[in-house]
Amino acid sequence: MKFELDKHEKYVLIKPLDVEELNSETAPKLKSELLLIHTEGIYNIILDLSNVHAVDESGATALLSANRLCRNYEGTFVLTGVHSEIQKLLSLSSTDNYFNIVPTLTEAIDFIFMEEIERDLRKEMGGEE
Repeated sequence: MKFELDKHEKYVLIKPLDVEELNSETAPKLKSELLLIHTEGIYNIILDLSNVHAVDESGATALLSANRLCRNYEGTFVLTGVHSEIQKLLSLSSTDNYFNIVPTLTEAIDFIFMEEIERDLRKEMGGEE
């Protein structure tokens, strides 16, 4: 499984390139890549799923793990380019409520920056949440 990684100051964009399904074979590779990024101290991640057309239970679990990992370190995990079949699966399993899902990459980047601004404001106001 190959990835396009685009690292920026506030976030990293990950785009799987050669996989159409996030399943029990490919999900561990994605999870490993996400953990590697996390160990580099990057906690805001945008995952572009525009090349991925299906997700099974293993794939959904990998996505939930990535979301939890970012959140635990005051980061943000955003999904973009989510195909309708994946959206349906996440909706049916009631896991769509756990994700930040936006239609475009531009919106995903904006979402990351808005979350960063909100975190900074909370810190300035004495850590009130």
